Amino acid sequence: MILTNIETIPGKKIVEHFGIVSGSTVRAKHVGRDIMAGLKNIVGGELKGYTELLQDSRKQAMERMMKQAEEFGANAIINIRFATSSVTQGASELFVYGTAVRVE
Repeated sequence: MILTNIETIPGKKIVEHFGIVSGSTVRAKHVGRDIMAGLKNIVGGELKGYTELLQDSRKQAMERMMKQAEEFGANAIINIRFATSSVTQGASELFVYGTAVRVE
């Protein structure tokens, strides 16, 4: 599966358009991570627990989007975008979407 955030794939021709595909995941914060984040706010530095949480969330949402595109028969997703939103206090959705196409 070819994945890109641009509207075309250089050297490839779009031969079929399947429409918008998406994937999402909703994740809640972890109390242990919140405690460590509070300490990091005092001394500064990367919040590694949250970095890992976001990486895992992006990966899962992308996998769900790719599965949907594969079900349509696509071999590429173009114009990929990410969005986040708060679902409830302490939980957020990570949403990814793009356009499923078949390229040659």
